[in-house]
Amino acid sequence: MDLRIFTEPQQGASYDTLLTVAKATEDLGFDAFFRSDHYVKMGDVDGLPGPTDAWITLAGLARETKRIRLGTLMTAGTFRLPGVLAIQVAQVDQMSGGRIELGLGAGWFEEEHKAYGIPFPKEKFARLEEQLAIVTGLWATEVGKTFSHDGTYYQLTDSPALPKPAQAKVPVLIGGHGATRTPRLTAQYADEFNMPFASVEDTERQFGRVRAAAEAAGRAADDLVYSNALIVCVGKDDAEVARRAASIGREVAELKENGLAGSPAEVVDKIGRYAAVGASRIYLQVMDLDDLDHLELISAQVQSQLG
Repeated sequence: MDLRIFTEPQQGASYDTLLTVAKATEDLGFDAFFRSDHYVKMGDVDGLPGPTDAWITLAGLARETKRIRLGTLMTAGTFRLPGVLAIQVAQVDQMSGGRIELGLGAGWFEEEHKAYGIPFPKEKFARLEEQLAIVTGLWATEVGKTFSHDGTYYQLTDSPALPKPAQAKVPVLIGGHGATRTPRLTAQYADEFNMPFASVEDTERQFGRVRAAAEAAGRAADDLVYSNALIVCVGKDDAEVARRAASIGREVAELKENGLAGSPAEVVDKIGRYAAVGASRIYLQVMDLDDLDHLELISAQVQSQLG
């Protein structure tokens, strides 16, 4: 089971804070550092000092880390033109020496679009399908050849399809709860399917849909990585769990129901339940980015039991 650290910087984090967490992620033996792609806070937090851009952040971290994978859950398709996104991700992949992964979603949070003057189209999912075709098509085009796309929402003519990523293939992640279109797009374009913030039962059901879609598309279902994103709140004892839950404004019982919370043994047991339905990777949503002792505890007493 790979454990990855997943952050939500729109809730309030500077680049320096993210760098500190990313370095701790690397030093403590976690597999990767991922971040959300949002520009406006959610819920009852001040969000200070304000948003950081996902791909500018990852470009900086690419030069400041050496081993961990870096990526997004999920880049909002509404924020960037697909040709520009392909250039950005390829460049950051080069800067990292080939450690980048692209999670790409349709975009959903209307308020942040209004706040920063970003168009919020109605037909987001259809646009996402074209974006995936363009980004992966640009990367797959041989050097010296060109790429064109004549779609409903995007038209590219004789693109040189440069630069190329350092990796032969940047892993693409698609995720979500959709029963039909999401599995179909995953089967067509993705290397990994991520089920966000879901029960074991819902995860098993959605993994089954994705596996069936992959086979219908002529792929082996096991070609895909299957993963979950879950909030994490671990403590050495009940008091420490309660303190960490309070620091992020959540209740212990709710966190145990909907995430990975409790003692290290409890969390290891619940991760095992996700593994039993096919998950081989967990993105641990860490909300208090100043609590590095939390990461140390997870590394020492959770990750060490999952090796």
